[in-house]
Amino acid sequence: MTQPQQQQVQIKASDAVLKGEYANMMQVMHTAEEFVLDFLSVYPPAGSLNARVIVSPSHMKRIVAALADNMTKYEKQFGEVKPSEAPTTNPIGFDAQKGN
Repeated sequence: MTQPQQQQVQIKASDAVLKGEYANMMQVMHTAEEFVLDFLSVYPPAGSLNARVIVSPSHMKRIVAALADNMTKYEKQFGEVKPSEAPTTNPIGFDAQKGN
């Protein structure tokens, strides 16, 4: 049995998009139909929303699996990444204890 040829897709991106966006904070929200990922740069007393990505729950599951796989590969090559301490005076940011 022969396998069908994979179609190649040409992705176009502007120089500004290829430059990327830095984020030091991320917020995740969801409904029954979608996940919303907000990537922010926060430097108190101000911050900015750099990108908002909206995906389906099934796509989010694939994203989580891809991130976990890549973190495993990264740690095998460079060593364990230890989570930074949560801020004690400001409640914004990631809270691994609450699953945010």
